[in-house]
Amino acid sequence: MTEKQSNLVTRTITGVLFVAIMVCGFLRPEAMIFLFALITGMAIWEYCGLVNDIEGVSVNRFISTVAGVYFFIAVAAWRSGIVTNFVIFVPYLLTVIYLFASELYLKNENPVHDWAYTMLSQMFIALPLSMINILAFDVQSDGFVHYDMMIPLMLFVFLWVNDSGAYCSGSLFGRHKLFPRISPGKTWEGSIGGGILVLIVAVVVGYLLGDGHTLSIPMWMGLGLVVVVFGTLGDLVESLFKRTLGIKDSGNILPGHGGILDRFDSSLMAIPAAVVYIYTLQLF
Repeated sequence: MTEKQSNLVTRTITGVLFVAIMVCGFLRPEAMIFLFALITGMAIWEYCGLVNDIEGVSVNRFISTVAGVYFFIAVAAWRSGIVTNFVIFVPYLLTVIYLFASELYLKNENPVHDWAYTMLSQMFIALPLSMINILAFDVQSDGFVHYDMMIPLMLFVFLWVNDSGAYCSGSLFGRHKLFPRISPGKTWEGSIGGGILVLIVAVVVGYLLGDGHTLSIPMWMGLGLVVVVFGTLGDLVESLFKRTLGIKDSGNILPGHGGILDRFDSSLMAIPAAVVYIYTLQLF
């Protein structure tokens, strides 16, 4: 077996296991919270390790990671109805204050850089991933909280389908670069092909779920388009981040797929955009 074939096998096995873990993680609300709290922690830990390699930058990796995970769990507890008081967020606010105030005593070369990169870990990773709880838990008019696995699960299915469709159509028909300065491999033809495939899958999902779900076929198609557009933007943003740091992959924890940020880059913009889309639907 050649090295290229070996890498393909490794990438395939990792991809199958990754999808299986993600799907199983959505079957129960407790599993979803645990899985994404873990993903949040791993992503922030990875991010902090990358930015700490920048000359003159020193962020508190441990505290930043703990803060991000706590914020995710706090949002999950609030959204799922376990806690209804805002007091759940007070420890997180105290942590943010500590991260700012600690720079007064550390005498680092450029504290503004440290603050900026520290807060970016919360805004770029913790906040977007925490919004998966908004998609998963729905507060009913009678006050009861309903766990809906389909919207967050389908969001990731749309992302995976978009990636696969974009790769295939881009390989076959790609001629015009989408964003050559940031990601030379992406093409308009690939993006359009991925989007079309997502719309087809959205129609199938809407048909299979029928009246058993709050979203109709056109609504599922709209969600699919939102995921395609903002998932692609999330991918480009992470590519810009890596290009700025001069690295190819954010890590190597997933054999053949890079790091945690490499796997969840698209979702970091797709999840908040999906939340805005769902809330917009509720206004009309």
